[in-house]
Amino acid sequence: MFKRNSFKSLLLGVALSLTGLSAAHAENPFIVVQSTTSTQNSGLLDAILPQFTEANGIDVRVVAVGTGQAIKNASNGDGDVLLVHAKPAEEKFVADGDGVERFDVMYNDFVLVGPAADPAGIKGGSDIAAALARIAETGSTFASRGDDSGTHKAELRLWTLANVDAQAASGDWYRETGSGMGATLNAGTGMSAYVLTDRATWIAFGNKGDYQIVVEGDERLFNQYGVILVNPDKHANVKAEEGQTFINWLTGSAGQQAIAQFKIDGQQLFFPNAVQP
Repeated sequence: MFKRNSFKSLLLGVALSLTGLSAAHAENPFIVVQSTTSTQNSGLLDAILPQFTEANGIDVRVVAVGTGQAIKNASNGDGDVLLVHAKPAEEKFVADGDGVERFDVMYNDFVLVGPAADPAGIKGGSDIAAALARIAETGSTFASRGDDSGTHKAELRLWTLANVDAQAASGDWYRETGSGMGATLNAGTGMSAYVLTDRATWIAFGNKGDYQIVVEGDERLFNQYGVILVNPDKHANVKAEEGQTFINWLTGSAGQQAIAQFKIDGQQLFFPNAVQP
């Protein structure tokens, strides 16, 4: 029979263990990083953040949304660090006093993907503006994120280069999902639509079906990521020291190596190009 004293000892041991865990958690600081769905959907953050935490004893809590929303959140002081991919918007964030300084972190590129049937006849091309113009001309379905993300901002810029007002065709051949990259790829494949996506999310995407890259290699598809400390002078809650520690690690040799080593099926998804602050 289980003795009462033994039961009391067990309860005491559990209580002490829980107290130890609570104390350890309380002693372990954390930062909030406002970032994009591409860094999350690709698996990059899951791969590199534990390395940062192990080296520095700081947990990282990620809010993964579109770049536009991430910038809005950071502007409201809801986060310590901003990690996104829309350089003009990032520079404005700093110029407006919401961020301290912007640093390059890594890059990859955007690709245009589509069904094997290729209704616009653009497969194998390397001129993204010509390909988008052809999609509009043929009325082929195109699925846009439509969410003010970095990818959406890049897409709108490319439509302008193609001299196409795609949003005027909203609800016709131009479909706006208002969702993240993974969800938009799922919607796009479901409606046999062309989709502009960052290459990292595309490589990690598991529902490709007969979809393939139809246009790539245009220098205008370059996709740069930047990191910024949210301004503690504007938002007193910002953990400036811990946030800067993260930025220094991410742009330093350890973080840059971690980014370079992240691969899926032997393919490197992001290419580090930081100059350490």
